[in-house]
Amino acid sequence: MISNFFSKSKPIHYIVVSVVLLLVFVLVRFTMFSEEFNLVILAKQLGLFLIALCSIFILDFLVSRNSLTKKNSYNILLFVLYFAILPQATLNANLLFANFFILLALRRIVSLRSQKDVKKKLFDASIWISIATLFYFWSALFFIMIVAALLVYVITDVKNYLIPVVGIATVAIIAISYFIVSDKDIFNYVSGLFDYSVDFSALNSKRIIIGATLLFSFGLWSLFYYIKNITSQMKSYRPSFKLIILSTIIGIVIIGIAPSKNGSEFLFLFAPLSIIMTNYIEVISEKWFKETLLWVLILTPIVLLML
Repeated sequence: MISNFFSKSKPIHYIVVSVVLLLVFVLVRFTMFSEEFNLVILAKQLGLFLIALCSIFILDFLVSRNSLTKKNSYNILLFVLYFAILPQATLNANLLFANFFILLALRRIVSLRSQKDVKKKLFDASIWISIATLFYFWSALFFIMIVAALLVYVITDVKNYLIPVVGIATVAIIAISYFIVSDKDIFNYVSGLFDYSVDFSALNSKRIIIGATLLFSFGLWSLFYYIKNITSQMKSYRPSFKLIILSTIIGIVIIGIAPSKNGSEFLFLFAPLSIIMTNYIEVISEKWFKETLLWVLILTPIVLLML
């Protein structure tokens, strides 16, 4: 049974999810990829696969190190299944890189709970989000996470609020220097940064509608139990769980304002939703229901491929 197999964290789970992710990447390249394959394209796609794979390991480290779920592998399974349900997320290189750096930032932000190396963690988090912003501008909304973390973890030293500014300035200076050295038009780059759109007509396809509906409906249902579960956590861990909710809200906002809507913008929801839904799966007492839920998520991508 799937639920029993992933109920404990084991090394073989990393192999399984890696193989599933590879299958998703390969199938998407055969069904949705429009470019002709050559060695350069192949190397680029392999690089994107490795970025997505590393994102899985970062997510698992974030979850296990901060006890955001119990010791199981549901979170990485769900993360990969979300890729399968909305495979468009594997095609956007900029979003894959941006999400990778956002996960690195979240790892540092949530770890502020320990109150150790606060300045270093704040600087690292601001650096990672700044780099993510270079790949996808609306990643900048995740700077809200840094401010929220300072508040929920009751970090009151005023100097700590200035550190993210230093991190942003550091990346900005390096980026501007790159534009000057490479003789690229920085004004042309900046002019398109603030583009946004609230036109969702581009998402009007059966695959995206079904996939997004499944993601939101399961996510919303799990969220009620997740919020209820926060009160049962140790007091020191509650702020971390609240930050995951904020991360979900930011992901939804990005979906709403993304200038180019093609399904890939849902990527920012994959990590927080996998954590939220894992918490729900953990409290399901009926084994048949837990098994059914997981099988629905597994079979949905297969059904969508037939549409």
